[in-house]
Amino acid sequence: MNTLIPFICLAFGAAVNWRGLPAKVLKFFDIATNAALILLMAVIGLNIGISPQVMDNLGTIGLNCLIISLSAIIGSVILVRLAEVTVMPLEKIRLQLVEENAHTAEESAENQDAVIRGADEQSKTGFSPLIILMPACIVIGIIAGYFWLQGMRRSILDTALTVSLIFLYTGVGVSLGENKKVFQYIKRLGARVLFMPAAIFAGCIAGGFISGLLLHLPYSYSVISASGMGYYSLTGAFMTETFGIEAGTYGFIVNVSRDVFTVALLPLLSKISKGSPIASGAAGCMDTMLVPVTRAVGPELGMVALISGTILTFVVPVWLPVIGAIL
Repeated sequence: MNTLIPFICLAFGAAVNWRGLPAKVLKFFDIATNAALILLMAVIGLNIGISPQVMDNLGTIGLNCLIISLSAIIGSVILVRLAEVTVMPLEKIRLQLVEENAHTAEESAENQDAVIRGADEQSKTGFSPLIILMPACIVIGIIAGYFWLQGMRRSILDTALTVSLIFLYTGVGVSLGENKKVFQYIKRLGARVLFMPAAIFAGCIAGGFISGLLLHLPYSYSVISASGMGYYSLTGAFMTETFGIEAGTYGFIVNVSRDVFTVALLPLLSKISKGSPIASGAAGCMDTMLVPVTRAVGPELGMVALISGTILTFVVPVWLPVIGAIL
């Protein structure tokens, strides 16, 4: 997907809802966004199921890949959490803005109550059917792809992926238009937002080193695959070209697994901290993981996720040749 499309769709959605849309239209956008999200999860599963590179190697190197992927996620979550309690107080800034807005002279007492109630609801982790539907759709996609749809063209999946992402980005944009305080939040956070991608990046490298040490794997496998930060197509291709087909398999499976783990672990990650789902999504927060993560953390942190994911997406193509030359 063209890197400009996410920003075009977000801007379009925000502009459409900047002055408010009727409740029926907002409900339609919500339904369309949920449908696109389910389609996206199924497409991710199908991409795994029809890939011989992944399915044929699950028994031999699959466990190693899952451990590397989890190690990269854990490393990212730990360092992001550390950043949150030191230099990047994501939740503290959000609550400060809520309190300031609740005490603004222009707001009525009724509006104050609404703001506070909204903050309370956002801070709670409520149950949503999507928590079950998202990982279930990935599993169904894997099974369908492996047993029945092996001959499916990649171009069909790519088109379905692009269409679903366009709907999802537009839906996020509509949400941003409804929650204009998001931009206050980003302004208040300022340059500190850069600590998010930096912590994720460092955590991935640390996780790659530790898992390589524990599994007795070459660091060219564990560190570089973990450094993909969810960018599975580029990482798999780079590692195949540089180190061979086995290394490329690691690069692909480790980073595909990261998306799957992110979706499956969202309820747990949300309880750890506001930044943890973003840490797990990593570069995927620019595309496939943006909406699931935003649903978990709220619109303010959704913008942080997009900024972080965009930075990491541009870092990966530069970093892989550097670390490849070192290792």
